[in-house]
Amino acid sequence: MPEADLTTLLAFFKAMSNESRLRIVGLLAQHERSVQELAELLGLKEPTVSHHLAALKSLGLVSVRAEGVIRWHALRLERLSALNRSLLDPRGAVRFAGASSATSWDDKVLTTYVDASGVLTTIPASRRKRRIVLRWLAGQFEEGRRYREAEVNERLQRRHWDSATLRRELVGYGMMARDGGVYWRLPESEWRQTPEGTRS
Repeated sequence: MPEADLTTLLAFFKAMSNESRLRIVGLLAQHERSVQELAELLGLKEPTVSHHLAALKSLGLVSVRAEGVIRWHALRLERLSALNRSLLDPRGAVRFAGASSATSWDDKVLTTYVDASGVLTTIPASRRKRRIVLRWLAGQFEEGRRYREAEVNERLQRRHWDSATLRRELVGYGMMARDGGVYWRLPESEWRQTPEGTRS
């Protein structure tokens, strides 16, 4: 899809099917707010609001900045627009109907290993399943853009705590390349079926 893959859109729908999260998006669309302020406006406990914000942050919909001891949350309108473009693009919509058995298998694997908030619960031991998860993770990076290692870690840690392993695996499968401390996503035509240095 032009802006987001099917799995990301499914996670988006799951996240936005919750009334509280929809209200949070609406409140953050007005201006940035703290957890305390959101809890008061929504009539929810702060841990509950933090849980909803974590789900939105995992999709890249919410950004956070610290100011002293307060953390301010803001809606990332460009990310919301990108997801909307994926839904409204006619070419993207046609792909929903054209899901192949391979895509269905991919979806089953991702459903097993990725929870509703977009967090990878476990890195698969199976090489075939791991490649599917890595392909999904590679979709979190824009082709043609350079990322510092800290940026790569931050994006991967939204999905799983072990960014070092995931970073190494993405390079091993040829999905990303690195030079010094800079990483970039490679074209899908260059991705390997097995990690570099192993036999298929």
